Amino acid sequence: MKRLLAAAAAMGLAAAAFATATAGPAAAATACRVTYTIGSQWPGGFTGNVNLTNLGDPLNGWTIRWSFAGGQAVTQAWNAAVTQSGAAVTAANVGWNGNVATNGSVSFGFNGSWNGSSNPVPTNFSVNGVACNGPVPTPGTTTPTSAPPTSTAPTSPPPTTGPPTTGPPTTGPPATPPNGTIRVYWLKPTDVAYDQRYPDGIANVMREAQRYYQQELGKTFRLNNPVVEVVNGDHPRSWYENTPNGNECYWWVVFNMQQELMRKLNLRAPDSRWINVGEISAEASCSGGGGGSGWVILSGHDADGAAGIGGNMNRWYGGMVHELGHAFGLPDSSSTDGTPMSASFYNYPNTHFSQAQKNNILNGPYGSFLY
Repeated sequence: MKRLLAAAAAMGLAAAAFATATAGPAAAATACRVTYTIGSQWPGGFTGNVNLTNLGDPLNGWTIRWSFAGGQAVTQAWNAAVTQSGAAVTAANVGWNGNVATNGSVSFGFNGSWNGSSNPVPTNFSVNGVACNGPVPTPGTTTPTSAPPTSTAPTSPPPTTGPPTTGPPTTGPPATPPNGTIRVYWLKPTDVAYDQRYPDGIANVMREAQRYYQQELGKTFRLNNPVVEVVNGDHPRSWYENTPNGNECYWWVVFNMQQELMRKLNLRAPDSRWINVGEISAEASCSGGGGGSGWVILSGHDADGAAGIGGNMNRWYGGMVHELGHAFGLPDSSSTDGTPMSASFYNYPNTHFSQAQKNNILNGPYGSFLY
């Protein structure tokens, strides 16, 4: 695989909107208004969004409480610290979004489970102990997409009992990750159906690479939570594949992805705050990927492989170890030498960093990321 020698500059296009179905606000006469939205729903799971509008004095910290009436459970949340005991849910601000001015608002999202029969909207919200108990209309829900994309997609539609075909909205990470974290993104073009196998599979590849680095170096890297940030792209697959970017078509898809990620998430190249790993479900016949200067950028075959659609998983584990080596500052080996920085990564897990490579990682520009 090629080493990434230069990163492209960010581009500006309006972000694609994510369709939601909005529940009516639960009103509080003088203190607060809470809007609960079901963004998408599929058998056994759904995405919820909660928006708080502060109608009282400025808030310096907030806690929203409600109770589910249909046995729902929160399984993952972003932009809030969410706990649940039985039906009762408590969501508290994270460090950066606790201050809400009068008439200001703040929102967070979550993934949840439900019984597949009834997913009623909560009606009993409170904020810092103040009830917001106005009537809440029954929301509609976004119908999951069941048809395949109009162009050739890297996946076939999942079966009706499989993963959802719509996914969480791109509200960004649960909070700005601490410096020294590896952030991972799956960029989904507009005409590619959401498939949970991709964020799950890419996360598993990253965890295996994390284990391998611990084995080889005695130290490893931190992953963000959630491991994979799903980013809805601004364009269809064909745009990423056919829009020239860089001096050869090998780089078009991944440079187009990288520039969009940089613009949407305020990333840099290189970025001293994080190592960034981007994967996209788009690939032309000439497309490839690479790593370097704190970035890994990979096209559709790597995303497919991580999702379990590309054969032996050891190849994809080894490929990620290889590209992360570039991100940490290692060059390709000059021969097939048994290390993952050569074609020996195809023999994963029977490949090992040399002592010189270990030293270069630990003493390199991102060595402080390892703990």
